[in-house]
Amino acid sequence: MPDDSFKEFVLDQLGALPELRARAMFGAHGLYAGEKFFGILDEGRLFFKTDAAAQADYTARGMGPFTYESKGKVLTMAYHEVPPDVLENAPELTAWAQHAIQLAAKPKQAKKK
Repeated sequence: MPDDSFKEFVLDQLGALPELRARAMFGAHGLYAGEKFFGILDEGRLFFKTDAAAQADYTARGMGPFTYESKGKVLTMAYHEVPPDVLENAPELTAWAQHAIQLAAKPKQAKKK
């Protein structure tokens, strides 16, 4: 069962975001701003949606991607762990979340075959 105290802490830190909610999913929680899925809470860690440019910022700070296992394979999603110092600073965390929300709002590109 996910740690609800961490979930409540994150929701409190991001309280300035409109229409913020956490929804249980596969033993973790998804973070939504309205209908935009922008974050994942899993095992006491917070991950935000990233693109190639944002991913570089996260990895430069030593933060890795969200991974999960399915059918014996480890899969990586376009979400990266939020650095602890950002997590502890509500205004900075909100700015990072707003960027993740913007990325989540972008139309999905069709995959090349």
